[in-house]
Amino acid sequence: MDTQPTPDQPWDRTVLCTTCGVEHDPDALPGTCAICADDRQWVPADGQRWTTVGALRAGGARVQPAPLEPGLWALPVSGGAGIGQHAKLLTTPAGNLLVDVPAHIDRAAVEAVAGLGGLAGIIASHPHMYGVQSDWSEAFDGVPVYVSAPDAAWLARRPGNLALWSGTIEPLPGVTASQPGGHFPGSVVVHYTAEDGRGVLLAGDTVGVARDRAWTTFMRSFPNYLPLSGRVALRIADHLDRYDYDRLYDNFTGCITAEARAVVHRSAQRHADWAEGRCDHLT
Repeated sequence: MDTQPTPDQPWDRTVLCTTCGVEHDPDALPGTCAICADDRQWVPADGQRWTTVGALRAGGARVQPAPLEPGLWALPVSGGAGIGQHAKLLTTPAGNLLVDVPAHIDRAAVEAVAGLGGLAGIIASHPHMYGVQSDWSEAFDGVPVYVSAPDAAWLARRPGNLALWSGTIEPLPGVTASQPGGHFPGSVVVHYTAEDGRGVLLAGDTVGVARDRAWTTFMRSFPNYLPLSGRVALRIADHLDRYDYDRLYDNFTGCITAEARAVVHRSAQRHADWAEGRCDHLT
């Protein structure tokens, strides 16, 4: 494990996997991070490594809030551990929701989020996005950490205010979360209506935005290039039809800026056509 600096806050002692950036119980560290040993992730060729929030802070890691649109911020981490997700902070008149969680926390980040109205709750789209969710919860008076019940076995550290759920919930008035599954059985999307009156979907890894931003994709593993079946891609698109959404953000920098619902449907059909062999004549 990386060398420990002088603690700055209690969270400095939090242990996380260097590869995925997910928090772990320091008194029950496995030989290998279970999330990384799964076929959706990877264990580095040189083996399992652990680090701490304090070691990352001493190495220069920091959270850098960045506005995406009115009412929505990204919380990317520079110089940290993990896979580089851009957590999203949704700010509403009824409180703020952290959707996906940075794999880092420090006083400056907490103060920045407090300046935006603090947190009323935390929800990760799937286990790769748990980050240091326990610490973010504790930094804001133990706000609830909503975790999909189908994925609860992946928790390597249980938040003090853990709220297991299935189906559909409304963590804040006007904000809805549901579980279309796919990437994980309990994979989550979050929907709300933005200040301009248009629907926005925070899709995590359930729907990945392609590089040309005109298409989306549906993957069991992004780094290991393992696609979901055509049937599941179409199921996800149909599940999302319950929402009126014009924009879609994934859990990195991907964004469909207009007509996202139509983009998801045509992408799901294209995915199914290729996965089920209807485009084999092009190969």
